[in-house]
Amino acid sequence: MSAVLVFVDRPATGLGKPTRELLTLARRAGEPVVALAGEASTDIVAALGSYGVSRVLNSAQPELSEYLVAPKADFIARAAELADARAVLIENSTEGKEIAARAGIALKAGVITDAIAVAADLTATKSVLAGSYTSTCRVRTPVAIISVKANSIEPAEAETPTEPAVEAVTVDFGPASLAVRIVDRQDKPVSTRPDLSEARIVVAGGRGVNGDFTPVEELADVLGAAVGASRAATDAGWIEHSAQIGQTGKTVSPQLYISAGISGAIQQKAGMQTSAVIVAVNKDAESPVFEIADFGVVGDLFKVLPQAAEEIRRRRNS
Repeated sequence: MSAVLVFVDRPATGLGKPTRELLTLARRAGEPVVALAGEASTDIVAALGSYGVSRVLNSAQPELSEYLVAPKADFIARAAELADARAVLIENSTEGKEIAARAGIALKAGVITDAIAVAADLTATKSVLAGSYTSTCRVRTPVAIISVKANSIEPAEAETPTEPAVEAVTVDFGPASLAVRIVDRQDKPVSTRPDLSEARIVVAGGRGVNGDFTPVEELADVLGAAVGASRAATDAGWIEHSAQIGQTGKTVSPQLYISAGISGAIQQKAGMQTSAVIVAVNKDAESPVFEIADFGVVGDLFKVLPQAAEEIRRRRNS
């Protein structure tokens, strides 16, 4: 069985959901092998084994954390060669897509980004041009590199856990890979809400909140959801830019996306079109968002969202 390499980057406290999704996809497409950047702790190796990983190619070289993405791409390319991998799966973050591109050059491999599904034969499904149509594609080179959006598959552990063999990998980084060094890092404020790009539920507010995200945040907290926003809301300074969803912001693919006070212009659709279920709340019945919504409520979000939150609380407590 051919190896499918999954890149796992410095998992400090366990495997994140996007990583577990990639491991599930890798097991369906071949023999899962992991390129692990960071410490191969006993807990992390055991967690990888629960998903059927056979080998862990590990590098804890400081260059992987002290420089931008180029050393990670070099490490992935080296690991793919050692594993004789037919494919490399990477998270579809902004950094992940840049790593995929650089690794593709190093391996002379075709690259597919923004995949929302990957079949066992490595045929990838993409939602193209803000969801205007869906395409299926396959890489024609011996090695395929695919970055996969979060929430594309339900993670599933292997029926029989494995005990992965851990192998140390050392990479010789050239001057070009070490051209940009990270000089400072700042921790994000601690939040009890899930990460926007990984959340199964997202509640997003737009121009219609008129500067008050209270009802959006209240409903998000009741649902255990992440809070997102349109560009209009972030540009107005009503919420931090890290919450922006859309063509120039983050791309999300949750199981449930609630749009409140967002018109649904093409730029916004580009960031959330692949959500499994879309619920739109807007006072304007002609808003473009209703064209893609599975459920629509024509009404004032300041009345609709608090009622929804209260009803959810009542049903949970009954």
